Formats: sequence, C-alpha cells, structure tokens
Amino acid sequence: MEGFFPLLTRILSFYIFQRRIFYIYEHELEKLDESNFLPRMENYSVQIVTDNKQADKLAEQGFDFRSHFLDARKGLDKGAIAFCIFKDNELASIGWLAMKEQAKKFVDPLPYHVDFANGEVGSGGSKTIPKYRGKGLLTYNYFLRLKYLYEHNVRIMRSVVKEDNVPSHMMHKKFKERIPAKARYIKILCWQSWKETPLT
Repeated sequence: MEGFFPLLTRILSFYIFQRRIFYIYEHELEKLDESNFLPRMENYSVQIVTDNKQADKLAEQGFDFRSHFLDARKGLDKGAIAFCIFKDNELASIGWLAMKEQAKKFVDPLPYHVDFANGEVGSGGSKTIPKYRGKGLLTYNYFLRLKYLYEHNVRIMRSVVKEDNVPSHMMHKKFKERIPAKARYIKILCWQSWKETPLT
C-alpha cells in the first residue's frame, strides 16, 4: 500500500509538471462494413446527439449521458456531437466529434491542429464505462463516427492518442489510418507547450 507522502508527492507532481508524448491520427473517410465492427454485446442502442433539445428528450426517456461530462451542455451548444451506445437505458460508451472550431476544446483540450476550414473535424472524449469494457465498444463507437462523417461528406477526421495507450493504438489500426506527426506536451502549473513533429 502506498504511503501518504509518496502519494501526495505523486499527485502534486502531476498537477505541477506534466510531460507526455502523443501521436496524431488522421482517418480518410471511406465506406465501411458495419458487420466488421459490431460490439460483443446484446440489447444495445445507438443515439447520435447533435443538440441539447435532443439530449433533453432522451433524458426524459431515461437515456442520460450529460452527467458523465462536465460542460456537456455547452459542448453541444458549440457544435459538438455525442455518439452514445446504451445498454438498455444505461450509458455504456460515448465518443465526441468537434464539427466546428469552437467545439474543439470541449471534445479534446489538447491543442492539436484541425483544419476545419478545409473539411477536417476533430474527435475525442472517448469513454467506456468500466463494467462494459472488453466488448469492442470503443471500436464500434469509432466506426459510428467515421460512418457519420462519410455520410456527411467530411474529408478527414483527426485525433490524438497518448504514447502508452496501447488499446487505442490497436483500435485505430483497424481503420484506414495515417500518423502524420507526434507531439510533445509539457505543462508546468498554468503554462503549457505543444510541439508537433512531422513523421511523414
């Protein structure tokens, strides 16, 4: 069991200083076969939520997801789209798209570049509720986002993955992916630095 002072030191160091390496992923949109990405779970439903009016109606029916994300209402108002997978009425998985620049910080606060003016969108905020992990929900949720963008004639989706997040790297490789750059992120108190290094 970790002692109090080592734990306190680790917590303080996390908030005072952070250094992380991320890889930037690009996905070119193409038509995909849904049967290749279905989750290993029965009795689930999918809800793609584009505004708070729709989210309010779902909440009235028992489908709540905003309580899992701080400022979800503001995110939806700014143009974020929530991709929700429910098991019965319980949220099992969620992922977000930033369709507009003003939604980007909500979907992913990391300052990776997304060229919204030239048809790119940002992806992030992926979360699977612990009791539903291991059922392929992250992959299926990602498929849902790619399918939605393909049907809406979006050219490229971008996202970032931390260097040591092996499950997420493996998931991305199931789709048509490219890694154009890696990024070094440093944060000291309120100061932060983000530097992207091209790989291709």
